[in-house]
Amino acid sequence: MWQYLIYDDMTRCTEADVERMKSLASKQRVEQAMRYKHCFGQWACLKSYEILRQLLQTDIPFDFCYNEYGKPYLTSVVAQQFAMPFFSISHCKDAIAVVVSDREVGIDVESRHRHTTDSLVESVMNENEQEYIASRPEQDTAFIELWTKKEAVLKQRGTGITDHLKNVLTGNEHIETLLFDNYIVSICI
Repeated sequence: MWQYLIYDDMTRCTEADVERMKSLASKQRVEQAMRYKHCFGQWACLKSYEILRQLLQTDIPFDFCYNEYGKPYLTSVVAQQFAMPFFSISHCKDAIAVVVSDREVGIDVESRHRHTTDSLVESVMNENEQEYIASRPEQDTAFIELWTKKEAVLKQRGTGITDHLKNVLTGNEHIETLLFDNYIVSICI
């Protein structure tokens, strides 16, 4: 069981909205948000937390714990309050994506209109993935589609980006990919 929410009204990024969300977030999340130098980073950090609270259906601020690779999770005391205590968060310049689940989950959102280079494709994609990208009319979009799948899998595993990017996708993963005009979202359950 899982549920996700995508937020793409990025025009709401204002200092006033940052201040409003700071008053609703945990001290830990506010401190994380304020590490970003620009308003957009602060806003996206706080907005993703607000969306997570909405999906968990709670108004009570909570802190995160982190595994050895930096994946956030809820403490067991907090997690037992929710039917879907596992979550993943991602944001880019075009959208914020948050998913909650009753088991480990990963999500990634990337802007669709990014240019990739041949050297990047060769360094992170295996031969079959490179052939898939080369066969597509929109090669940059095909790359981003595969990249979001890899990121979602790595987030679901809780390892973050590894040195074995070419071998992340085995075909055994359950991945949902959504293509929008400005961004692509992949969710791994």
